[in-house]
Amino acid sequence: MKLKKINEGLQQRLIAIGLTEANDLQEGTFSTIKSGVDTIIQSKKGSGKTTTIVINVIQRLIQPIEESPRALIMVQDKPQVLEMVDLFNQLGKNNNLRVYGVHDKTDLDEDKNQISLGIDILVGTPNKLNIMFSGAGYNVNKLVMLIVDDADILLRSRLDPIIKRISDSINKTQRIFFCNEITEKIEFLAEKIMIDPVYLESED
Repeated sequence: MKLKKINEGLQQRLIAIGLTEANDLQEGTFSTIKSGVDTIIQSKKGSGKTTTIVINVIQRLIQPIEESPRALIMVQDKPQVLEMVDLFNQLGKNNNLRVYGVHDKTDLDEDKNQISLGIDILVGTPNKLNIMFSGAGYNVNKLVMLIVDDADILLRSRLDPIIKRISDSINKTQRIFFCNEITEKIEFLAEKIMIDPVYLESED
């Protein structure tokens, strides 16, 4: 995949699963996300947002160096948790990044045990993450990325207080919203938790 200064291990995995060309969304967001700025990315359903998230997280984290998560990703439901974890496992093989997914059906004690063993990426639904972060002293000081996928859908479900609460518990990190459309609710929440966000809109 032709992306500027892409990690070699990630590049090899992309080629191995047949992703040899970056689409408009991946090409148009790669440099901005890599720079570390807060970003709001609008792209239509089916444009490859999940793959774009996974590529950029692997590119930023590169290898396992901490016990605490360095990327926290909120998604809509269990199927999306499973889909994203599976894609991380496929694309992150050469980088040895550790990913773990939580949702309403996972066991809270087991989740805590697995996370305590050391992970790099935590993927979960907002409600489950809220329960976890409210009831345990997770170290969020190592987080370099907080990503909300389908932010417009989550905010329509009135999950903005949870997203804000989790964001407020994190001191300094890059905050990224992916959405199908940029709504007033997204702009309002971004104003509260982001620093001078860059807006990117893809027609892909």
